[in-house]
Amino acid sequence: MTLRPAQPQMPGAHAAHLYPRSTFGEQDAGIPTGRDVAWEPLVDYRRHGVSETTIHGAVAWWSGQRQVHAFGGDVLCYGRSMMKLLYMKPFVQQLAHLPAAQQAISVSSHNGTTEHVAAAQALLPRSDWGLMQTPLDLPLVQFGRQVRRPRRWYNNSSGHHAAILAGCKARGWDRVGYTLPGHPVFRAYVEVVRQALGPDWRPLRIARDGDGLPTVSMTVNELARCYAWLARHKDDDWIWGAMVAEPDLVGGFNRLDTTVIKSCGGRVIAKEGADGLLGLAIDHPDHPEGLGIVIKIAHGWDPQATWYVARGILGVLGFDLRTPYKLHRQKAFLVPGVVPPEHRDALAAIPTFDPWDPDVDRWQFDPEL
Repeated sequence: MTLRPAQPQMPGAHAAHLYPRSTFGEQDAGIPTGRDVAWEPLVDYRRHGVSETTIHGAVAWWSGQRQVHAFGGDVLCYGRSMMKLLYMKPFVQQLAHLPAAQQAISVSSHNGTTEHVAAAQALLPRSDWGLMQTPLDLPLVQFGRQVRRPRRWYNNSSGHHAAILAGCKARGWDRVGYTLPGHPVFRAYVEVVRQALGPDWRPLRIARDGDGLPTVSMTVNELARCYAWLARHKDDDWIWGAMVAEPDLVGGFNRLDTTVIKSCGGRVIAKEGADGLLGLAIDHPDHPEGLGIVIKIAHGWDPQATWYVARGILGVLGFDLRTPYKLHRQKAFLVPGVVPPEHRDALAAIPTFDPWDPDVDRWQFDPEL
């Protein structure tokens, strides 16, 4: 018997435009895919010296309008939640009177704890709650996922959406359709990005983010330039100060961005973004125009791998970020290229393990004897 390839049910002609055109993905002119990028290894996990897992990605360092360092290619991706800080810039005057907790939750991707939900709900009168269009979700914390039903307030962007609605009301903008790219919110956000990248900047693609808001395609270098701009203008409004004052509302327990903010004494703000992004805006004396560093993990959200890279980068700049929770017997090793050449000796002196975490993935005797 001859086996024939399966014949899948393809959409009819009336709906074909709603689906990809090829199993292998289309190649659109001017839009490089992840297959076209020179990803570099950033960190690998070894068991008794043998690499079992290698994490690839890209890193970009910018100060002002000057590239400080690049490793892994100028990857085109979406800024996703990492860009919430710029997304809130159109409302900094309207929300300046709010407590720091409500300001911090406006740029957060939170865990969905009771504290996070309360801060988000405080942004809106109860009569306006029905306007919020975050997708139904569960808390990111494990216990909450087991005992809760999905709600809009548990979505990690609920504080961001609530703040946008509050800002739209204060500015006199229609709140219907606030998640659409034709709304004044998105147009104002794009103008903020142009302040950082120049008036001629145009996004190659506009897509729908996981929380329903528009997200624009940007390269890792453009993202790093945006974060350098944030550092340079850190005192222009409340965003930096609110994140430093209420770091636990930015992400939550054991979240990388929250831990970075708490570890760096008010001189670094950090924001995670799906899928596989971490942005660092750094106030550093060696970079008076502001230092922006972005880490992009090739395979997507991987807080532990990103944590190792961020610890090394921040360590060579004089900041002490703890190691993540240990791997299962493996050991992590950084690739020197994640930092500029002048920092590589300092990077080599930063351990990726703790004194209480010895190398236990090998036998402590010679099996040949």
